[in-house]
Formats: sequence, C-alpha cells, structure tokens
Amino acid sequence: MATGSISRISGPVVIADGMRGSRMYDVVKVGDEELNAEIIRLEAGRAVIQVYEDTSGLRVGEKVVPTGTPLSADLGPGLLSSIYDGIQRPLALLAERSGSYISRGISVPGIDPERKWEFVPSVKRGDTVAQGDVIGTVQEFHLEHRVMVPPGVSGRVSEVQEGNFTVGEPVCTLADGRQVPMLQRWPVRAGRPIARRLDPAVPLITGQRVFDLLFPVTKGGTAMIPGGFGTGKTVSEQTLAKWSDTQIVVYIGCGERGNEMTDVLAEFPELVDPRTGLPLMERTILIANTSNMPVAAREASIYTGITMAEYYRDMGYDVSLMADSTSRWGEALREVSGRLEEMPGEEGYPAYLATRLAAFYERAGRVVALGSGGRVGSVTIVGAVSPPGGDFSEPITQNTLRIAGTFWALDTSLAYRRHFPAVNWIRSYSLYLEGIRGWFAEHGLPDWKEVRDRAMYLLQKEVELQEIVQLVGPDALPESEKAILEVTRMIREDFLQQSAYHEVDSFCTLEKQYWMLRAILRFHEKASEAMGKGVSLEKLLKLPVKARIGRMKEDPDLARVRGVLDEIDREVTSLVVEA
Repeated sequence: MATGSISRISGPVVIADGMRGSRMYDVVKVGDEELNAEIIRLEAGRAVIQVYEDTSGLRVGEKVVPTGTPLSADLGPGLLSSIYDGIQRPLALLAERSGSYISRGISVPGIDPERKWEFVPSVKRGDTVAQGDVIGTVQEFHLEHRVMVPPGVSGRVSEVQEGNFTVGEPVCTLADGRQVPMLQRWPVRAGRPIARRLDPAVPLITGQRVFDLLFPVTKGGTAMIPGGFGTGKTVSEQTLAKWSDTQIVVYIGCGERGNEMTDVLAEFPELVDPRTGLPLMERTILIANTSNMPVAAREASIYTGITMAEYYRDMGYDVSLMADSTSRWGEALREVSGRLEEMPGEEGYPAYLATRLAAFYERAGRVVALGSGGRVGSVTIVGAVSPPGGDFSEPITQNTLRIAGTFWALDTSLAYRRHFPAVNWIRSYSLYLEGIRGWFAEHGLPDWKEVRDRAMYLLQKEVELQEIVQLVGPDALPESEKAILEVTRMIREDFLQQSAYHEVDSFCTLEKQYWMLRAILRFHEKASEAMGKGVSLEKLLKLPVKARIGRMKEDPDLARVRGVLDEIDREVTSLVVEA
C-alpha cells in the first residue's frame, strides 16, 4: 500500500492522493503528528478520510500512512472497569501522557499489554477445538473471563499452558502451529458471528416499575428513550445501567455534555451492585465521548461499545448497552456527510441514516454463541434520543421507532410536574408482551399480563374522563367514574412515580411491583363493589388503608406490601357492614 499525501482538508474530513491499494474503512495515520483516521471513500487513487482527532494546523502535502487494518477493538481481560474515549483509548492513560487535555496523535493500547493474568486452561493436549470454544478462564474481578478460540480458527491442541501471562502471549498452540493468545482484535463495524438467534422470551429486569411491569424490554431486545431537554433521558439511562439484571454494562456517552459524563464517572465507582454487593464499576465499561471531543470519534464510539458488548455476549453473559444519545451520533453522521458533499436527506441527515441505525440496533439479540456447550448470551440496546424541542417527528426518532421493540416516550409536561420517570403511559408501548408471558408464569406471576392490561385500561379511561371534566367539571361525573379518576391518580403517584435517589424506592423488585399494582387494583375492585351496595366514595377515600397504599413504594418489606390487600378487604367490608 502506497503512502499518500494530503490534497484537501475540510474539518474532520481529509482527502489524500496516492492511496492506491488502500481498502475501505482501513485506519490511516494522517500528517506529521500521525493523527488517527479512517478511510470512508475511495476513488481510484484518491481516499476520503475522516480524522478522529482535531485537524487544526494540518497542512496540505503532509503524508498519509496506511496501516492495512480496519478500526478494531482490543478484546480480552482488562476491559471491565475501564474508561475509554470513542476509539478505545483509555482516558486514564491519556491523562498520564498528556495531562487534562488530550494531545493529538497519541496511540495507546486499549488493554494494558504489560499486565499479567492468571490463566487456567480448560482444554488439554490432544483436544480438538473449534471457533468459539472456551480454552481457559481468567478471573476478572468477580466474573469468570472465558478465553475463547477466535472466529475462523480451529484445530487440535498441541500445547496449552497454565500460569501468569500478558494478553498478547500465546496460551495455546494448535497442531498447525497457530498460536492463540488471550487477546482478540475485532473490526468494530462488523458484527461478531453467532451460532443462532433465540426468540426474545426473557425480560430485562430493571427495578423500575414503569419499565418492568407496563412496557418491558427483553434480554436481547431494543428500546429507545426519546424526550426533550430536562425530561430525564440521561438519568433514566444511568438508572437502567445501575440496576438492570445483566452481568455486564457498557455505557456510551456519545456527544453528551461534559458535566453529565463527569457525574457518571464520579458516581459509578461509588455505587454498589444490589445483587452482588460488589462495586458496580467492576462489571461496567464506560465510553466517554463528550460534545467537545472530535466529531468523527463520536460516530465510531457506538461501534466500539457494541463490539465489546458482543465479546462478553459470546462468553455466555447478558450485556446491557446504554447509548446516550444516538441523536448526537446522528448529528456526527450529518456533519461528516456534509463535509463529503453528499446529497442531504430529511433535515440534512444523510440518506443512509435509517440503514446505519438499523445496522446498529440489529446487533442486539439473545443468541447461542459459537463453540461447544451451547452458551447463551444477550446484548440489549437502550438508546436515548434527543429530538430538538421534543419533536418526535424528526428523522432519528422516526427511524428508530421502526426498529426498536420498546418505546419509552418521555413527556415534558410530566417532567415539569416532577413526575419521574417521565414516561408517557399513553404514547409508550412494548412489542414483547406476548413473548414474555411464559417467563412470568414460570416465575409465579401467571396473571401479570391481565393485571398490566387492567391498569392500562384505567389509565386510558382517565384520559377520556379528563376531557369530560375539562368541559363540564368533575361534579357532572357519576361516583363510579370519580372512583376511576382517584384510582388512576393512585397508579400514577403511588406506582408509576419512582425516585432514582431514594434509598428504598430507587430499585423495586418484580414481586413488589406486582403486588403494589395488585393492591391498587384491589382497592378499585372492592370500592366499586361497595359503592354498588350504597357506600359513598367519600367514605372509601377516608379509609386508613389508602394512606398505606401511598407508602408501599417506601416499604422494603414485601410481606407488608402483600398484606395491604388483606387490609383493603377488611376495611372495605367493615364499611359495607355499617351501610
């Protein structure tokens, strides 16, 4: 491959001549400072290159050196608890090399090449291994890091070693002489191969009532959180990252404000995983690509994150990936597309926006990984969308809607009323409801769907009744419909509203969620029966149990929450007897 020279510079886009033999998406080093960049278009011997760093001071005529390899992620022990930029450079190491501001042209490995890991083999000499087979393990914090045969490699083991090794040293040698180290490198724009996909039949439990019980997403599913400024997208993503029941979390801050990423970087190391009691950071990978970082690296950041997620999926783990936000990623695409002078599509976004979004979200899934043993792993993608002015008709929101299986619509009016999570229960939906009914039945909640549908019916009925109230006032409604308005207020305030910062309410178990909603619906059921026997709504609303319903969310005792149903039966029955 020939070394080229710069002939034109337009922001992060550079055109180089003399690049015959180069390939699409190969990484190149641009200029005397050897800036990291990637080829995105080829025309004869001319290459169009997007640079992942600031191009200030770059001159026409400076050299462009091909590396012959695409942008790839280092995969192996050492990923967990790391904080990277968009092209997998560890921020801690960059700070050591260049101080508070990242110097240009720095290339550092994604995984420490000097650190030694204790490798315990699970194969022996003479065994035959195929692609994806586990050849040994390394303890990475509390997780078992499974060292796998890379895709496309197979053969008979001629030698396997046990002991302490760096990620680049071979731990297994095959009969044909090929050596297998713990380190794999994988091109980030290509999905890792799998054996087969599985149906989305296992819900992702997040501890958030509106997500788990009303609009669930499955492990291996896709969800989107669109909302205007201040509606709580970032807090929702951070909450999902903290509490979702996955073994690995990949959090991508894609073009977010620096202060928000600072909160994440400061908070995550202090958090404790509620399921293991261990630091949450020990199962988390953070990618911090803030809004003041180079735009091209923002476009690459989500591919870097999803590649790491797929790697742990292939080990048989459940991974949740939080992309905050895909709107900033789309804006990076739009800027680079404009520099390329491509024909703009809707609102200036490139015509291939929908294709790129679909290709990203399609890398989610619950799968049987390559290799023997039938390891099952999943990658669940939750993407935040920041539509300008909260306009859900803009291109990124609309194109994501066609792909995502769960839609959590954040509402500005709910956020202004301090109702968080500010998920609009009328506009939101989930396409996974039928697929996970069997899972709920197996886990002791066979009527979950009926309970959920009953609550949704009441919430939709409330919208109809509120229109009547606005026209003629509440006094025109019969007592049965006034009761619906009161019960839906209880659903909204005592069930759907949840504090991300409360010691007890920040995480709510699935069993507690179910019995909380059952209690509110039981109150409506018993109240309706009592009113049919002559008891006034006013007396029902003065029952002590109503206050107990309001305090359920802050009660850590599941037995007491379940006991509220008996209290409802007892107190309402006593009113009926008195009547």
